Amino acid sequence: MEKTLYSILAVFPTPDIEKTAKFYNEVMGFRVVKYLEVEEPHICLYRDRVEVVLTKANTDKVYTNRELYGYGEDSYFITDNQEELQNEFISKGAKIVRPLKMTDYNNLEFVLEDIDGRWIAFGMKQK
Repeated sequence: MEKTLYSILAVFPTPDIEKTAKFYNEVMGFRVVKYLEVEEPHICLYRDRVEVVLTKANTDKVYTNRELYGYGEDSYFITDNQEELQNEFISKGAKIVRPLKMTDYNNLEFVLEDIDGRWIAFGMKQK
């Protein structure tokens, strides 16, 4: 079954855009396109219909939603066939912080932690 991500454009500031891009490429299967010699250096990451833009943060760490606000993921990718996608990420060394389950708001989802500590959810509302 196809593992298609449907729609998101996330902008993630990060202290080390090269290191973060490497993680998203090697662990999460994103294609990397670098724009490091432009006025606002950034790296674009692409997978299926999803794009993530990495920018250089002016801090030494990423401050996640759960640190700043007490809870919440930092991004939510809408996808089908979550089990296969979760297994792919696990096989490449991803840290799964919430394994695949049905939530109390009727989403089948799992959550991984990226190299910067962001919690990224992958799921979809169930009928």
